[in-house]
Amino acid sequence: MRRLILRAACFLMLGAAVPSLSAHYNMLLPDKSSLKKGESVTFTCQWGHPFEHELFDAPKPEGLLVVAPDGTKCDLLKTITKTSVPAGESKKVTAYQFRFTAELRGDYIFLLTVPPIWMEDEQEFYQDTVKVVLHVQAQKHWDAAAGGEFELRPLTRPYGLTDGMILQAQCRAGGKPLENALVEIERYHPSPPKLLPPDEHITRTAKTDPNGVVTATLTEPGWWCLTAQRDGGGREHEGKKYHVRQRSTFWVHVDDKSVSSSGK
Repeated sequence: MRRLILRAACFLMLGAAVPSLSAHYNMLLPDKSSLKKGESVTFTCQWGHPFEHELFDAPKPEGLLVVAPDGTKCDLLKTITKTSVPAGESKKVTAYQFRFTAELRGDYIFLLTVPPIWMEDEQEFYQDTVKVVLHVQAQKHWDAAAGGEFELRPLTRPYGLTDGMILQAQCRAGGKPLENALVEIERYHPSPPKLLPPDEHITRTAKTDPNGVVTATLTEPGWWCLTAQRDGGGREHEGKKYHVRQRSTFWVHVDDKSVSSSGK
């Protein structure tokens, strides 16, 4: 308890400078990172530890927006259906899915919002928005804003990446760059790894520069998330007021360099 109290005090003094003891993230993952016009893709919304593939029941989304390559916005919340996904050790957990068909060439931006999540161990709430870019043939619109109040906008094209490449993104709050924001970086495993490295090799951390820019080296193929965080005020829980950690997660896919170079 003393550790939690000290950690909460540090968070308030440093403004989101203390990383989470448990790397819980909302995941918004399409079953294909790119496709052709007219093709369809299934997105899965799940919750847990991406690196360990330790999943828990996902919160029901309260918002789902897609911004098309021509700037048109569409509310997809009613297309979401409840499902279950394997969570390791022969158990299943609640997740959510939706199907999407790309009618235009260009890049689609998906923005998911979930209700505040009470974190018992941390004694605080997480307020998450989650973003991912779906590439459809033409390279346009990938750097556009999705309209979130707190958002990571890519400065590096977030597809066509191979392992070892650098990704830069700008953290923006209220339309302005947010400097000195803590950003957590973690890779997703589609199944639990047999061996786990030390915690510092699971969740990396970086700070945004004076222009709100964070730089991350994505060292392996697969899905990666960058999660920026800031102070989100307070919220009541069981008659007491607790801190809210507002987070913005951006998912990006890294292609296998050996496959890309072979043309397969």
